[in-house]
Amino acid sequence: MPKLWTDTIEAHRREVRDAILDTTATLVDEHGLLAVTMSQIAEATGIGRATLYKYFPDVESILFAWHEEQISRHLEQLQEVAARPGRARDRLGTVLEAFALITHEARGRHGSALGGFFHRDEQVELAEHRVHGLVGDLLAEATAEGDVRGDVVRGELASYCINALGAAQGLPSKAAVRRLVTLTLDGLRPPP
Repeated sequence: MPKLWTDTIEAHRREVRDAILDTTATLVDEHGLLAVTMSQIAEATGIGRATLYKYFPDVESILFAWHEEQISRHLEQLQEVAARPGRARDRLGTVLEAFALITHEARGRHGSALGGFFHRDEQVELAEHRVHGLVGDLLAEATAEGDVRGDVVRGELASYCINALGAAQGLPSKAAVRRLVTLTLDGLRPPP
């Protein structure tokens, strides 16, 4: 097959897959996790059920694929922020704020039903490990620059940050999330 034709087919497949993922997430938001069927997804996406089954065997597999894409996007976003130029403490603050806002928005958009569903997903554990490492690396840099306390092991500080910012899920506004980030960063200051 000519390269142009292959590229066109692959682009079409990606578009159909993305449409399936987005449609499923929207349907789950509107109707709830247990109410969504493959027939509804096919109809709302504008494809036949047979086509849908070529991509995914069931609703659960669609949701896990959607969640994996979300995790990848969020990790890329955090890594881009961490790689920006500037002092490590400033980049750390920006990463922590981005992480807290992601946490806050995910809870607001998808509620506890999807959170419980994905809690058992190994992708979540891998992502948490990567975020922990990213935050730990920034903490090490900021400690070396004298901007973060050095009397606590960086792994413990990274856990402190991540767990403290987990509270962003239940906060009522982005302003409240930003106050939580400020409070968390204050706990990282070197002792007098």
